[in-house]
Amino acid sequence: MQKFYGALTRAIRLLIAPAIVFTCGAANVADAADAGDIAEGMRLYMQKGNCQACHGWSGDGRKTDNQMPDGANLRETKLDRATFVMIVKCGLPGTGMPPFDRLAYSDGRCFGKKESDLRAQGIRMADPPATLQSREVDLLADFAYAKIVGKGAMDRAKCADYWGGASEVCNDIK
Repeated sequence: MQKFYGALTRAIRLLIAPAIVFTCGAANVADAADAGDIAEGMRLYMQKGNCQACHGWSGDGRKTDNQMPDGANLRETKLDRATFVMIVKCGLPGTGMPPFDRLAYSDGRCFGKKESDLRAQGIRMADPPATLQSREVDLLADFAYAKIVGKGAMDRAKCADYWGGASEVCNDIK
């Protein structure tokens, strides 16, 4: 398994490096996202993708469903946007993170692996609650980078910003 994670890390670097070089001079997509895109991304996070079941409503890893795997604390992550998008699309083999791209392991697009490669290594990917189209993954990333990723621990002010105003859920936060 250690060999697989080493290969996975190398694959991520090889896949992401060209994207980083390509986008270095480009404006941050999340900065260009409008309120409607962020709201749609939040809907995808909370409902269709059901990300909050593992990552918590605020993305801090405090999940809402005890039967779901423990999700990463996205508020503390250092992932760049390209890596975040890739992980949403491809999932993370060997963990509870499912691939949301319907064709993720059909043709080697994810970490250069196909379903048969994963089976040969004894890895079974978790099933997502729904698959997401590329545009939906971008909207989810718009929301995540506007409201969750790298935003630090949740407090009342961040909670009100997250929900777009005062919310009862914010009353329990110091």
